Amino acid sequence: RGLLGEAAPLSPASVARLKARWQEDYAEWRRSPITEEIVYLWADGIYVKAGLEKEKAALLTVIAGLRDGTKRVLAVSSGYRESQESWSEVLRELVARGMNPPRLVIADGNLGLWAALAAIGWECGEQLCWNHKARNVLDAMPKSEQPAAKELLSAMQQAETRAEAVKLRSRFEERNRARAPKDCEKLRRDWERLMSFYSFPQEHWKHLRTSNVVESPFAAVRLRTGASKRFKKVANAEALIWKVLMVAEKRFRKLNAPHLLAEVAAGVRFEDGIRKPNRLQAHDA
Repeated sequence: RGLLGEAAPLSPASVARLKARWQEDYAEWRRSPITEEIVYLWADGIYVKAGLEKEKAALLTVIAGLRDGTKRVLAVSSGYRESQESWSEVLRELVARGMNPPRLVIADGNLGLWAALAAIGWECGEQLCWNHKARNVLDAMPKSEQPAAKELLSAMQQAETRAEAVKLRSRFEERNRARAPKDCEKLRRDWERLMSFYSFPQEHWKHLRTSNVVESPFAAVRLRTGASKRFKKVANAEALIWKVLMVAEKRFRKLNAPHLLAEVAAGVRFEDGIRKPNRLQAHDA
């Protein structure tokens, strides 16, 4: 009823027909060609209570930022977040549908996605999700130290320049090196992959720092799956959740400054979010 309205006549027979149709639509969607040029790609493995959790499986979800600034769901299938093979299957399917390598991929550092990307040979930027990294760092710290650490981590990702972010990291390390050396090492080890967004337009930073683009639509999914019975078949769960995401996709907001997507796609270079002049422009100046 959440999908079709309260007045929809839903007998057991009509529900069975709907599920069968949605499974067919979902299978067809997974084969549909990808013809749009993709600039940014967000990926995450989302856990929902729909029967998938019995196998500790997640929904491996990929959302693209297109050249015109719109966002589109490209993949949603059950698999294992940390598994290279699960993500390789997702990527092989996308490649078979005609997808181009994106300029930047945004995801959690613990996903098997990164190894899968390397295996298919895509050369694209890698941006680790700041939300996942911050939670990972804070969870290992004493609770008494977390508020101050959280404030510094938030300031780092909001810094106007790379140099300012490095200064804030130094303050974090000075404060926590003795009490939480492993957390300081975690931050330093992944630093360059956390800073990738500075090489893209400043207007896009709010979209690129985290994988919230994937997480946000799942609020609607959890509203449905949390109130439903568990699905006995994974295919039923996938098809229904895909249908909910298709409805949510219609309300996706465009990326800020969509006109800059064409420049990113063309390989224009940005430094601290500001367009760098090309050699010809610099010579003329």
